[in-house]
Amino acid sequence: MMQDKNMQEKMMNAFTEQTKNMYNPMRKINALLVENMEKMTDFQLEALKAYSQMGLTQMKQATSVKDADGVRDYSASQAEMMSSLSKKVLEDAKTMADMSMEFKGEIEKIMEESRAQAFNKAPEDKAAKPAAKPASK
Repeated sequence: MMQDKNMQEKMMNAFTEQTKNMYNPMRKINALLVENMEKMTDFQLEALKAYSQMGLTQMKQATSVKDADGVRDYSASQAEMMSSLSKKVLEDAKTMADMSMEFKGEIEKIMEESRAQAFNKAPEDKAAKPAAKPASK
């Protein structure tokens, strides 16, 4: 009777450990996903703020045009702004790509750790099983 209880306890402990090992990578991935979404959202909000500021600056400059010299100055500032905007868009795209690659690398790291842990557990599981009986001749 006591042996049955110990066996059940061992089985429950093994099941609990397997469940924990199975869900641990998913928990890490979910936490990483939330962290990545937060970083991406913050970055995009800052980029949107910068783009909006550029647009507002151009609108203010347009309303201040009063004569031919103002038109000339405004046209020159438009060319500069387009150059700056183009440069910022490229920098932002590179930053987003870098963030995505970092996220991908972290996911791969978690998956590799999970695989390594699974392979490290396998020999222990085999050792716990009784040895196979030799084949009779």
